[in-house]
Amino acid sequence: MTLTFSSSAATVAVAAATVTSSARVPVYPLASSTLRGLVSFRLTAKKLFLPPLRSRGGVSVRAMSELVQDKESSVAASIAFNEAAGETPSELSHSRTFLDARSEQDLLSGIKKEAEAGRLPANVAAGMEELYWNYKNAVLSSGASRADETVVSNMSVAFDRMLLGVEDPYTFNPYHKAVREPFDYYMFVHTYIRPLIDFKNSYVGNASIFSELEDKIRQGHNIVLISNHQSEADPAVISLLLEAQSPFIGENIKCVAGDRVITDPLCKPFSMGRNLICVYSKKHMNDDPELVDMKRKANTRSLKEMATMLRSGGQLIWIAPSGGRDRPNPSTGEWFPAPFDASSVDNMRRLVEHSGAPGHIYPMSLLCYDIMPPPPQVEKEIGEKRLVGFHGTGLSIAPEINFSDVTADCESPNEAKEAYSQALYKSVNEQYEILNSAIKHRRGVEASTSRVSLSQPWN
Repeated sequence: MTLTFSSSAATVAVAAATVTSSARVPVYPLASSTLRGLVSFRLTAKKLFLPPLRSRGGVSVRAMSELVQDKESSVAASIAFNEAAGETPSELSHSRTFLDARSEQDLLSGIKKEAEAGRLPANVAAGMEELYWNYKNAVLSSGASRADETVVSNMSVAFDRMLLGVEDPYTFNPYHKAVREPFDYYMFVHTYIRPLIDFKNSYVGNASIFSELEDKIRQGHNIVLISNHQSEADPAVISLLLEAQSPFIGENIKCVAGDRVITDPLCKPFSMGRNLICVYSKKHMNDDPELVDMKRKANTRSLKEMATMLRSGGQLIWIAPSGGRDRPNPSTGEWFPAPFDASSVDNMRRLVEHSGAPGHIYPMSLLCYDIMPPPPQVEKEIGEKRLVGFHGTGLSIAPEINFSDVTADCESPNEAKEAYSQALYKSVNEQYEILNSAIKHRRGVEASTSRVSLSQPWN
């Protein structure tokens, strides 16, 4: 598969139960507003001078070099903070091997050095080297100017964060809020994923509906996006495709994320940059029989956390009720959205309906598997092979689907549950086919229909 973030990405799944609450103060505990201002000043200032959105569809060496500088400033700021607080942060004893890297050779020899010193487990070191070559090939294939510099600068920061995560493992709570300071993991994810997206061959379906969502959220409404899930990069793809039109959505979306993206050391730094509701996927619930009870209790805690959030209103939650990533048809090689779990859809519907705030459920479709394709089959072990590619991506949303409208003729609760889940799945599939026609078959905006209007908001 590939690395991303977090996506994450991103790995989304909810069933009648859903990760675990592990109490640990985040790597950079920031208390007072004065100290927080000290730590974040340079980060905030630099973000104001990123290249204009129109020029950020390609590879941005400048943006990543600034992130590297931000990383250095975060270390200095951490020193000032902890001297005042009387604490010693993990950053102070953190190896500068990758922070100081300025070439491909520096990065590769750095991996070997850290492995020999015992600071990197052999399997993690091997995964990092494999990731480097895959990421390099993908970015170079984009044909962007100075792509080789982008690879080194991006991987320098990624490897530095991975090493820090091994030296001082970060623990995710049931609800994880994106870490934005003193190191901005959210922007780190964007800068890393951006060079992998072929914006010339990427499209957004029904962009106006996303603007509608933002208005509703600001009014205190709850929004749930029911979607398919293709790669660890999904959350970053959503944010980047909407960045020019609605950065608010990317920064405020909360992803229901499986435990693998918060335990894999190559993926954790990317996950730290997203808002996550952490769950154990049903697909991996029984991997270890001795842990089943613990996983179910953890999922119950996460479900309660989600219910509390929804009661406050103004929430945007993304969930893939298939319980994991899409996989290609083994006989045809064609990709399609994985079937939805009706119970997961119904759980979300009931949570929204009982929140006390106005709520809406929208079907959303993603096409981006080429960025970071998952393994052909679901794997039990952590540490999957990570492939990376430069490709067009697609995101589409359709009007909300009302439960009572779909189930008016149903004769039982179970029939209604299945009918509603199928209505959402049908819409996701329909949108996916249009995105596939636009991107894979190169029809572009000509693939638009009366129900799905394609555009490129960044142009």
